[in-house]
Amino acid sequence: MTTEPAAPEEQHEEKIEGFGTVRIRPVDPRTDIDLIHGWVGEERARFWGMREAGRERVQEIYAYLDSLTTHHAYLLHRDDRPVALFQTYEPEADPVGECYDVQPGDFGIHLMIGPAEGAPEPGFTETLLTVFLGWILAADPNRKRIIAEPNALNEKATARLLRTGFERGPEVELPEKRAQLVFLSRDVFERRHPARVKI
Repeated sequence: MTTEPAAPEEQHEEKIEGFGTVRIRPVDPRTDIDLIHGWVGEERARFWGMREAGRERVQEIYAYLDSLTTHHAYLLHRDDRPVALFQTYEPEADPVGECYDVQPGDFGIHLMIGPAEGAPEPGFTETLLTVFLGWILAADPNRKRIIAEPNALNEKATARLLRTGFERGPEVELPEKRAQLVFLSRDVFERRHPARVKI
């Protein structure tokens, strides 16, 4: 049975002590294209799968995402600087849903952290990921489990998600990659961040 959880609110803003203000807003394919095209074309973003895509192709992809009710793209800002690109999807409406046993309440994410400014900052990715996960879980109590599927070769991304509380699932073949499935239950997230989903 396919359910259609409520979409998250259009924008979220949250002040994190010692970090700054994190703002989440939907991607605008027209005004954000230069930023996104620049990010996805970098070597560090090779696992995103769009390094060879031209500006028009990237814009087409995000305009298509913007037209869907099951897939959404968001930019995260720290204060006034864009720092990450996150996407969400309903697994039943995505190729990954054909590769594992989708459970009621499953909700998928992709994430890409933008280029760093200066030296690496401990806790940076963890903070952004925690804010985003808390936001999407708070938006709909029917979301019981978050799924992500980094490229199986992207051990750094998988390790990052495991440190956040995700559990390793099977590797699966998707049209564009071999992916490592990882899962995070609402219960685990709430135990680690008891106030986070009550925003």
